[in-house]
Amino acid sequence: MSDNSLEANFVIQNSILASKLAKKVDGQLSIHGISFTEFMIMYYLDSAVLKTMRRIEIAEAVGISASGVTRVIAPMEKIGIVERESNRRDARQSLVKLSKAGQRLFADASVSFEDCSKSMLKSLSGNQLEKFIELSGKL
Repeated sequence: MSDNSLEANFVIQNSILASKLAKKVDGQLSIHGISFTEFMIMYYLDSAVLKTMRRIEIAEAVGISASGVTRVIAPMEKIGIVERESNRRDARQSLVKLSKAGQRLFADASVSFEDCSKSMLKSLSGNQLEKFIELSGKL
């Protein structure tokens, strides 16, 4: 271990972990023709109360910039995975939602994602995972 503080080492190790997890998941989701970022966008859209979200809400949920969301969503919209819907509360903004094809794709990709997640984390017990989730939620 280097002379870095415990906190610095924690941040470094978690950054490495996040990168490794994302690469593994990207590889698994590629059979569905989507990336992990696209899957996360689909996950949050599917989980939204009204199944729609503003682009800025998606950006905050996924952890990328609003312009990043636009760059990811544009091809998804072009191939029919997501649709744009007018916002009744604010005509200047549009909402994003999964199309019917997007819902089917998300359902299929979710099975692969779940299998991949279980495979990657099989060495940890349920209690360990719950504790890790709890602790990371405090950050």
